[in-house]
Amino acid sequence: MEFIVPLIIGIAIGAVIGIAVFNNYQNSQGRNRKLLADEEAKAITAKANEEAQRTLRESEEKARLTLEEVENTAVRRRRELDKEDERLLRRRDELDKIRERQEQREQSLNKRQSKLDKQQTDLQKLQDERVAELTRIAQLTTDEARTELLAAVETESRNDMARIIRQVEAEAHDEADNRAREVISLAVQRLASEHISEIAVSVVPLPSDEMKGRIIGRAGRNIRAFELATGVDVVVDDTPESVTISSFDPVRREVARRALAKLVVDGRIHPARIEKLVEDARAEVEQIIRQEGERAAYETGIPGLHPEILKLLGRLKFRTSYGQNQHAHSIETAHIAGMIAAELGADIMIAKTGGLLHDLGKAIDHEVEGTHALIGAEFIKRYGVQARIVNCVASHHHEVEQECVEAYIVEAADAISGARPGARRESMETYIRRVKTLEEIANSFDGVEQSYALQAGREVRIIVRPEQLDELAALRLSREVAKKIEETMQYPGQIKVQVIRETRAVEFAK
Repeated sequence: MEFIVPLIIGIAIGAVIGIAVFNNYQNSQGRNRKLLADEEAKAITAKANEEAQRTLRESEEKARLTLEEVENTAVRRRRELDKEDERLLRRRDELDKIRERQEQREQSLNKRQSKLDKQQTDLQKLQDERVAELTRIAQLTTDEARTELLAAVETESRNDMARIIRQVEAEAHDEADNRAREVISLAVQRLASEHISEIAVSVVPLPSDEMKGRIIGRAGRNIRAFELATGVDVVVDDTPESVTISSFDPVRREVARRALAKLVVDGRIHPARIEKLVEDARAEVEQIIRQEGERAAYETGIPGLHPEILKLLGRLKFRTSYGQNQHAHSIETAHIAGMIAAELGADIMIAKTGGLLHDLGKAIDHEVEGTHALIGAEFIKRYGVQARIVNCVASHHHEVEQECVEAYIVEAADAISGARPGARRESMETYIRRVKTLEEIANSFDGVEQSYALQAGREVRIIVRPEQLDELAALRLSREVAKKIEETMQYPGQIKVQVIRETRAVEFAK
């Protein structure tokens, strides 16, 4: 116990001393940190002051430069404004001078206008006096004199107009004739084609007249079976060693001709054999039709036509118009159209295709309602032929409007092929009917005294009453007659319309 108390006291004293030493150390460390913080704050403050001074100097420098620039801009702007003021002052002076000159000119014009007004008044007085004097001398009022003068001027003007129109038309016709003659001659001289003329009947030769009885058969059964199978008429008459086959359909007629020729050679003529040989002949004709269609396309150099179009084209081999074979006519028209297109710089392929297909409707015009031009155009349009070729086909008889230059070329080529010497022939009835129709059309117009169809219907000459039609009306009449002929008639080639107007003065010496 005695040792414990001093030990505790010693420990307490040691603890107090330790605490005092620790406190002294803590105070010493705090003072050191405060000194470091003070020094760091002083360094930051000094650095901030230096940065502020530098920034201030830069700002002052920038402000000084900006102020100098503003002052320079203001000085330059002031100079520009001074120059603008000087220019405006000069402009104002110029405008003042111009205004003074304008005022002087207006004063001068006013004086001149006053003088002109006075002269106009004097002239009007003189004109009134002159009109009054002329009225007194001529015994006519002003309106009567004006009417008479206008009538005289109108008559003279119409005569001059007719003369000028005739002169211009003559010059245009001469130029067009020369150019057309050159183009057509170049096209025609490059084409040499045969003339094929057929009629609506076919003649089958027989080895002897005995064969006629075998063709007729017992009670006419063979000839009835033949006509029923072929759809034609068989004419057995007194013509020696031949029979005639007649039909409006050339394909049927060709089938019948071939079948009858085979029957004559075979000699076995009875209904069953007739039906067999007719079927064989029909197959042969169909094959010929396909071959002829392909040959026409090959000869004209037109590829890519639809097989149905080629088939119709081949049927034209057995179709005639005015005695002209339409297959040969189509090939010829295609060649001529291609040559004319080459000379004129048009599309050669369109012209040739339009020329080859222009009469395609004639192969089926007896089966379908409508004109052959519109039938053919509708048919080829159905098989994707381009629109310009369709227009060439549809418009070659002016049933629709011609929309391209190739359509005019096809029309011209068709006329050339059909109008050349020997290309076509007409029956007497057709010729007489056409001539009569020409004269009836001409006589249907007012002012026509007489009309005559000349040169086998190639020209119609019209004599008019001069007191009813003047020169201009005569020119108009020729165009109207030609237009009506084109609209109402079908004819090969062209028809010349000539209107004659003459005044005859007759007096008798007594």
